[in-house]
Amino acid sequence: MSSPAAVRAICCIGAGYVGGPTMAVIADRCPHIQVTVVDLNAERIAAWNDPDLSQLPVYEPGLDAVVGRARGRNLHFSTQVEAAIAAADLVFISVNTPTKTRGLGAGQASDLKWVEASARTVARAARGHTIVVEKSTLPVRTAAVIQEILTAAQGEQAGSSFSVLSNPEFLAEGTAIEDLEQPDRVLIGGQDPAAVEALAEIYASWVPQERILRTNLWSSELSKLTANAFLAQRISSINGIAAFCEATGADVREVARAIGADSRIGPKFLQAGPGFGGSCFQKDILNLVYLCRHYGLEEVADYWEQVVALNRWQQQRIARLVITKLFGTVSGKRIGVLGFAFKADTNDTRESPAIRICQELLDEGAILQIVDPKVSERQITLDLGRPAGEGEGSWQQMSTVQQAAAGADALLLLTEWQQFAQIDWPAVAALMRRPAWLFDARAKADASAARAAGLQVWVVGEG
Repeated sequence: MSSPAAVRAICCIGAGYVGGPTMAVIADRCPHIQVTVVDLNAERIAAWNDPDLSQLPVYEPGLDAVVGRARGRNLHFSTQVEAAIAAADLVFISVNTPTKTRGLGAGQASDLKWVEASARTVARAARGHTIVVEKSTLPVRTAAVIQEILTAAQGEQAGSSFSVLSNPEFLAEGTAIEDLEQPDRVLIGGQDPAAVEALAEIYASWVPQERILRTNLWSSELSKLTANAFLAQRISSINGIAAFCEATGADVREVARAIGADSRIGPKFLQAGPGFGGSCFQKDILNLVYLCRHYGLEEVADYWEQVVALNRWQQQRIARLVITKLFGTVSGKRIGVLGFAFKADTNDTRESPAIRICQELLDEGAILQIVDPKVSERQITLDLGRPAGEGEGSWQQMSTVQQAAAGADALLLLTEWQQFAQIDWPAVAALMRRPAWLFDARAKADASAARAAGLQVWVVGEG
């Protein structure tokens, strides 16, 4: 069996938003461990190896510095998957687990084909005793599937043995490096005490022991889904109250400050906006809904499903509000869209509220002028399902707020980038067609300055 001192080489399968930053921090903090991140996507691996650290495939503040310190020393990125597994004492599985689009559980259950494929590759390539760690967000009891695949391999491959652990990530995009370097907690679930301690010893290189929590496998797997469900619930809750504030004359920011002062509630995740996005919240809640229904817990499933329904409603509400304020039609009207990433300080657009809102406006014939400091035109094309173009129902990417405002009837602020709090409103307003609107779905802009410049202003949750 493995012992803490035995881990000298780590392999991480998956070079995405979780695998890349997590392994970079482990390599940075544990220079005695060789860390190799593998992926079959050669283009992605090439980007991780690019000498220009500004070209990394993941944008996170501080990530370039961490990668710069460790890459080439004990942090490596490779497409040689099986060789890296064979050399590793510990293998993280950090692959995508999207919501299924067809078959049993379509629209709710997680698609585990990449997890299964990774487990089979580990079973085939591993040598000696290997600790296999679930890093992807997975349904409860997925570890049993991985263990079954690995156990079958033990009988076929002499000398191989495995221990399976759950070690979910609790990262917020935009602060991932800070979350990794100063985590609230590190959660390790497993049945093999030696394997649990081997992984705990790695984190103990920089994480205080009291923040390293040990549980059984199933509690660890469920904790990740539950954490995301609770956070998403707070967002849907405050957005529901924001709509109520707009109808009654209250101000959601004052309400949030008042309830956030209650120590039982706290102030975090009480910022009204266009709804939650990212790779985890919706996927994990729908997965939870599917599992609850699988176990016959219909009322529990209905409760959590409503969190997602309210999130979608908020995005639809904002799009329809824009249409209504612009005299009931946006056909042929230019709208500057400020921000496309699902949140500031990331280039991730997965489930971004901007996607659904922009699609609704495009379907109504709007001409969108989109500006985002980190999202590429290629990514916007993929997300909107149509290339940039001209005429009604089209979009173009702009480089500046001024370009997005040129000839526009409205500006729609959807991502809370800091630069959108520092707009020269007199200069921007002069470029717009009157009467002109600012729709601030993040309460980020200087609304007073925009009004003083002659714009009509809507701020989310402001009655």
